[in-house]
Amino acid sequence: MRAPDTILPLHAEGLGFSARGIDILRDVALLLEDGPPTLIIGPNGAGKSVLLRLLHGLLPPSTGRVRWSGASAQARQSMVFQRPVLLRRTVAANVAYPLSLGGIGRMEREKRVQAALDLVGLAHLAERPARKLSGGEQQRLALARAAALHPSVLFLDEPCASLDPAATRAVEQVIAHLAESGTKIIMTTHDLGQARRLAGDVVFLHRGRVREHSKAADFFASPATAEAAAFLRGDLVW
Repeated sequence: MRAPDTILPLHAEGLGFSARGIDILRDVALLLEDGPPTLIIGPNGAGKSVLLRLLHGLLPPSTGRVRWSGASAQARQSMVFQRPVLLRRTVAANVAYPLSLGGIGRMEREKRVQAALDLVGLAHLAERPARKLSGGEQQRLALARAAALHPSVLFLDEPCASLDPAATRAVEQVIAHLAESGTKIIMTTHDLGQARRLAGDVVFLHRGRVREHSKAADFFASPATAEAAAFLRGDLVW
């Protein structure tokens, strides 16, 4: 897969989100730059998935704004959800469909479909109905569908949450390859082992606020806040 032109850095400025009168995120300020994956971690209910959706543009912020540095940013980012929604079509057709919607010509479309399925190890299942795949295969197909669009930034929301260790390892290999090819990965996870394996930098959320944003090695070796230290110890953090 080719390395896409970047639309980074991404700025979150005073970002907040409320629902039914409850503040889910408050005063989020982030600068996310090109480079290794950014992992967003924190306790359940910290606002990780909401933050991802705000950054991607799926939710409008209640306060603040998200600002991209590159042109046509919305068209140059993709997102894969914890439970991918697949079309009632073949594996190959699932990858081809968004390319068709994007106006990609047939020859280029076929080339991208093949490259994406090769990347995720599903080329041999190209004609199988997508919904007949295992959970891990479906997640890899969702990654292939996103990767075929050649996004500059790929958002991933807990992509391995319901997968067994073997399927998780396969998905992580795809993520690592995409990152090495130049796609910026911004990803939520509840799995600290996964964050240690993949992260270049870590955003730690607690009670809807960014409490730390630092290089992964620094965060895991010496967290700067008591909440982050407790979280890494496995203590309940409310």
